[in-house]
Amino acid sequence: MQIPHFPEANHPLVKSLFHHSDHELLTLFQQNPDAGKYFTVIFCRYSPIVYTLIRHSARSPVQADYLFALTWRHIYYELGGLNLTASESGEETLTMQNWLINMTAFCINEIKVPSTEAIHYSLQATSPPLWCYVQQALDQLPPVLRLIVLMAQTFHWSETRIAAYLQAEGEAIAPNEVANFLQEGYRMLEDKLPTDIRAIYFGEDLAQS
Repeated sequence: MQIPHFPEANHPLVKSLFHHSDHELLTLFQQNPDAGKYFTVIFCRYSPIVYTLIRHSARSPVQADYLFALTWRHIYYELGGLNLTASESGEETLTMQNWLINMTAFCINEIKVPSTEAIHYSLQATSPPLWCYVQQALDQLPPVLRLIVLMAQTFHWSETRIAAYLQAEGEAIAPNEVANFLQEGYRMLEDKLPTDIRAIYFGEDLAQS
């Protein structure tokens, strides 16, 4: 079994945070919701352990990759309310590693992974941290724009087919308008991604952001 390599681990923004403890990274993540680099560092630090646990339980590599991404999405949403210390003593009652192992075990047992044929996720194309922040950005788009982007990107529908579907749902949108809506959707999606995520995954210059 080969543990996947994630190039973002070599990005200067990520490497500059490697010296932080887990507790410091968790605090920074919770205090800076508009930044994506702290979650990305936690991911880079612990992805080998999480992937190893999942790979041993999944029936196929494709299912393992998808469950790995779903597990990190679950971890992302749970991290916001995580407290590793006992409020009375201030001592660490749980380590990040133990908590992540518990979360991974929970996801392995509770998440129903679809068949290999039904999975369209590629770990090589979209690393879990980027996936989490794209999902978060998608959730902030107006409903019609979000639907158009999903139909184009997930189902690879043509502009004519998207327009026909929307018209059937009562939205008076012509095929030539779909392209404009798509461009607007992509622009808004990119705008709602954290600037450091765009720098890490798309190579954007932070100074220009």
